Amino acid sequence: MYAENLSYTLFANAAMAVVGFLVTFHLIPSLGNMFIKANMFGMDLNKATRLKVPEAQGVVCGAVFLIIMFLFIPVVFMRQLAETSTQGFPHDRLVEFIGALLSICCMILLGFADDVLDLRWRHKLLLPTIASLPLLMVYYVNFGSTVIIVPKPLRPFFGLDVNLGVLYYVYMGMLAVFCTNAINILSGINGLESGQSVIIAASVIIFNTLELNGPNKTDHAFSLHFMVPYAAVSLALLYHNWYPSSVFVGDTFCYFSGMTFAVVAILGHFSKTMLLFFIPQIANFIYSVPQLFHLVPCPRHRLPKYNPKTDKVGMSRSRFKYSDLNILGKLAINIFRLFKIIDVRDSVGEDGEYMECNNLTLNNFVLKLFGSMHERRLCMVMLFIQILCSVVAFLIRYQIARIFYDV
Repeated sequence: MYAENLSYTLFANAAMAVVGFLVTFHLIPSLGNMFIKANMFGMDLNKATRLKVPEAQGVVCGAVFLIIMFLFIPVVFMRQLAETSTQGFPHDRLVEFIGALLSICCMILLGFADDVLDLRWRHKLLLPTIASLPLLMVYYVNFGSTVIIVPKPLRPFFGLDVNLGVLYYVYMGMLAVFCTNAINILSGINGLESGQSVIIAASVIIFNTLELNGPNKTDHAFSLHFMVPYAAVSLALLYHNWYPSSVFVGDTFCYFSGMTFAVVAILGHFSKTMLLFFIPQIANFIYSVPQLFHLVPCPRHRLPKYNPKTDKVGMSRSRFKYSDLNILGKLAINIFRLFKIIDVRDSVGEDGEYMECNNLTLNNFVLKLFGSMHERRLCMVMLFIQILCSVVAFLIRYQIARIFYDV
């Protein structure tokens, strides 16, 4: 069991995570030229210079993370492996561990394929679904419970609990898809993808630590064994990805991060709490829906627009004809305009037939509220929002949740 010899396994896990941080920290810059020679590089659109920046460095983080976790497996089950008899060996826990790593490994592979082949959005939705299948199979074999507790206000109508059946597996699959794409959608400035991931990981680690004395000690120990090495390698990447970034994380890191969060949330049985740590990503997704579903034209790059004269970034915009939008697109524009959450310019262009609005991302919304700012400052504001939302998440989890559940 993970709960047995917990102090020893957590110490060993932390020690291996420190080694993973150091290896990742030194490996990323040393491999930069190798990626550039393989034509895996990009240009930083928010800089006046046009230097080649190595792409897809998330694969380095993912590889180091997997090595750490593979080496950690014997540590977790050392006492059972030392016994001559396998009668009491926790095979279900081993399968859970390996199944989680299989899903993460698949997602790293598919994310790297995306960086190399530049897959379309429909593939970005399909790939996490495929990669989550081993995870769902492990959940089915080891747990199989699809019962949820009904919130107190709804219990007079539905009772204490409801069995969702196959819908619960659909929910878990959708959670994996959301987590892997949510970080990727909220991006576009140096340090943001890796920064938000480190903050979410730190929030999960704090939550797991608080719950170690509770009834679900084993589940939270499982989560910690994944989150601590993940946070370590991500922190090393953040150092190199911070402004001015010397590397780009790539879709590989976003997929790797999202699947790791989905794995610990599902097998650790705290998916609702995990979603609370994704409040900024959820808000960004809802705000982006008109462009993500092409109700409003969506350019390839929605990152803020760089002004070389001021060395600041401002809102990037999308230009289109209002008359070309379908009814849902017009409705979205009008609703957002009514609540003043977009910046709209009417009658633009030589013939005045076009409309412009800011690209629908949380980055651009912050720039709408506070005006143009330096890229480093924008990243710090976004990460402060992430931290603030984590504080709100803990408040909801430990205070407001008492209104709806027996906690």
